[in-house]
Amino acid sequence: MPKSLAPVATVSVRNLLMFMVPSLLGVLLFMTPVSIQGDFTILIALLAKSLQGALADRLPLIVTLLISLSAVISLVTTLFKPQRMVRSAFLNTLFNLSPIWLISRLVGAVFVVLVYGQLGPEILYSADTGGLVLHDLLPVLFSVFIFAGLLLPLLLDFGLLEFIGTLLTGIMRPIFRLPGRSAVDCMASWLGDGSVGILLTSKQYEGHHYTQREAAIIGTTFSAVSITFSLVVLAQVKLEHLFLPFYGAVCLAGIVAAIIVPRLPPLSLKKDTFINGQARPLQDEALPLGYSRVRHGYQLALHRASQVSSLKLVARTGVHNALDMLLGVLPVVMAFGTLALVIADTTPLFSWLGLPFIPLLEWLQIPEAAAASQTIMVGFADMFIPAILASAIESDLTRFVIAALSVTQLIYMSEVGALLLGSKIPVNLLELFVIFILRTLVTLPVIALVAHWVF
Repeated sequence: MPKSLAPVATVSVRNLLMFMVPSLLGVLLFMTPVSIQGDFTILIALLAKSLQGALADRLPLIVTLLISLSAVISLVTTLFKPQRMVRSAFLNTLFNLSPIWLISRLVGAVFVVLVYGQLGPEILYSADTGGLVLHDLLPVLFSVFIFAGLLLPLLLDFGLLEFIGTLLTGIMRPIFRLPGRSAVDCMASWLGDGSVGILLTSKQYEGHHYTQREAAIIGTTFSAVSITFSLVVLAQVKLEHLFLPFYGAVCLAGIVAAIIVPRLPPLSLKKDTFINGQARPLQDEALPLGYSRVRHGYQLALHRASQVSSLKLVARTGVHNALDMLLGVLPVVMAFGTLALVIADTTPLFSWLGLPFIPLLEWLQIPEAAAASQTIMVGFADMFIPAILASAIESDLTRFVIAALSVTQLIYMSEVGALLLGSKIPVNLLELFVIFILRTLVTLPVIALVAHWVF
């Protein structure tokens, strides 16, 4: 966009209300912390938890049926390409798959049926592997996807991201090399749930607001773990009284990783083009002549709100979002999450991978370095496993480091990693593993420094 021009939107009551009311509601639902019985959360997570409680024991069966249905429809659509499915842009995208994603859904369906029916080898359906994914993780994701998918247009379609993005571009672009609107993804993840941030990022990428590089960076860097889950991890290592220094270490290490890791391969090698191959216009985020950031953001927001022609179409977008996540992502989480946990539970692979970290831990003066090394790489399978293993370590300092590291590593296959693979965000399994290693190497010294200061 030329610097001398700005999008012109009529400052009418209709446009103002179309911007203000849905955007404020979106902020209230996705970004406003509320205290429930002493725990901070966001309303969208509270709604999800209410649905989860209402459906209770029926959720594993519902999830099993959804994943099985997704696999069957995907198999039929991909192999036989019925015209009714292919002609619908949404259904064709959702069910007409490449071979690797079809196999992922089929594997997810086989796993979920075996786990639900407790069939086959016990290691597949035990409470530490497939049982954990089906009974503990997927019901939470199901509930979050329902409400987040349906209500996400409140953040995306009425001008909020245009307004906040313009205000924060001066911070996000020079420091993190990202658009200002990415700050909303981070805030939604930090206050609520990382899965919400990934869903938001994926939809922004599909909507040509993020380039491949930006979407990959935001999805692997800003889909932060919520405050609530951080408390759960800290409680597992019996250090609840150190929450402030613990979360301070997490935030500091996370910021350092967000600055450094995107400047290294594989993220630095991602194309700076949109999903359709086009490059971002050079003046895309430039301020027009005579405009302040607030005025320009307000004008962009009104322009976006003026383009909403029908609330029915917005509602349909929300339904599409929810179905995309339920039928497209849940099978992938079941497949990759179960495989990762089975490998972690039955093989010494992650312990072997942790051996090279012993010299680094000793150099950082972390007590019980050998025991600590066994927890580092297992975090790639699931974020909570390092905290479980660390609970047997005597040193408070070491348990502090392991707990904080497990949160800042961020990429774990039982949820975030599988969600990223199941989304449209352009990352593959090998890249996620490399990013996990880089985040570990960058954040570990920062956390160790804070730990030595605390202890």
